Amino acid sequence: MFKHKGFPSRMPGTDFQFTVRHEKKSPPAIKSRKRKPDAPAIYWRVDSFFLRCLIDHFGDSIFVRGNLDSGRLGWLLGRELIAVDDKFNPVDYGAKLKINFDVVKSSYPELI
Repeated sequence: MFKHKGFPSRMPGTDFQFTVRHEKKSPPAIKSRKRKPDAPAIYWRVDSFFLRCLIDHFGDSIFVRGNLDSGRLGWLLGRELIAVDDKFNPVDYGAKLKINFDVVKSSYPELI
């Protein structure tokens, strides 16, 4: 499992995790999930902060899932985060992702 050095492990002042410490034999799958409009505001702030961290750390480069939390990635997958190729495996630590800036502009305009 590739560890993204310098990437924040969590949102400051909260217990919302962004990275995992240890590799599992069977990595949890990244499942695309959509946040409900009536979800508590803190969840939207965490998604926004996590996406800001991804933008700051990776920019428009392709990156591997590595030690990034699968649950946190799932809230953005298929919209703000997209798979790079057709061989995307949601249970692979080496899965390649990319930020979809067109969607970020419409979903989180304050980040662009």
